[in-house]
Amino acid sequence: MRDPHPSGDDRRPRWYGRRHGHRLRRNRQDLLTTLLPELRVDLPSDGGLLDLDRLFAGPVADFWLEVGFGAGEHLAAQARANPDVGIIGCEPFVNGVASLLARVRDENLTNIRILDDDARLLFDALPDARIGRAFTMFSDPWPKKRHHRRRFLSPETLDSLARILGDGAELRFASDHMGYVSWALRHVTGHRDFLWPARGPGDWRRRPDDGFETRYESKARIRGATCVYLSFLRRPRQAPGYGAPGVP
Repeated sequence: MRDPHPSGDDRRPRWYGRRHGHRLRRNRQDLLTTLLPELRVDLPSDGGLLDLDRLFAGPVADFWLEVGFGAGEHLAAQARANPDVGIIGCEPFVNGVASLLARVRDENLTNIRILDDDARLLFDALPDARIGRAFTMFSDPWPKKRHHRRRFLSPETLDSLARILGDGAELRFASDHMGYVSWALRHVTGHRDFLWPARGPGDWRRRPDDGFETRYESKARIRGATCVYLSFLRRPRQAPGYGAPGVP
């Protein structure tokens, strides 16, 4: 279902999917009014760029991005395992945002910031080459052919990711939908700014050693589905032969 964007701003990208699920418990609802304002990424009203170095309370070694964090289990686990990294999570689904907020509160995670809206709005506000890793884990595959244009990995978003990712930065994708896996491989390896460094089946059949299971991944395994993990690299901007698509 399309979000009608009651704000009336026609410049906003069109959003598909739910923003609300079941009614939240009182304590989860309270987090949306107490904790979320402290962690929310406020996009510059003048259309300028975010100052990432001032986004987090203290200095961080790198900035990571997760698009569509679902219930937040993967993002929270990465934040816990990498306390020196500042991680921005994007998720318009209110119930998922509330779930992540509960994890932040319970685990006292200080290196997470949240955009509870469409990630494409954030892309325009991020400076060039500052993101060291981006995740899109088990996002909606939009399986019907007429809905394929709604998939997150598209030529337009890949252009944005190529701009904000630093040289050699990783774009990590996972899915149990083989149609979406094929789509991702075709589009990312066909983009001039990315390469796929895989050398064998083990590079896509196993979750990376520093990865964490998501709720959707667990559900996929329970029903016997095959999960695929793809890791792409942002090509160095000044490397010899830069601009040739595909694998190195």
